[in-house]
Amino acid sequence: MSITYQPKKKKRLRVHGFLKRMSTVGGKRVVASRRAKGRKKLAA
Repeated sequence: MSITYQPKKKKRLRVHGFLKRMSTVGGKRVVASRRAKGRKKLAA
């Protein structure tokens, strides 16, 4: 077995980060629903 997960912070934030979430309508919905639920972390 080879090690397949090589984490990169920049890549992760560009795909799942707050700014990426807020840049789309669906992403805004995701953040809004997480706010409504009372999440401590809204996006990665």
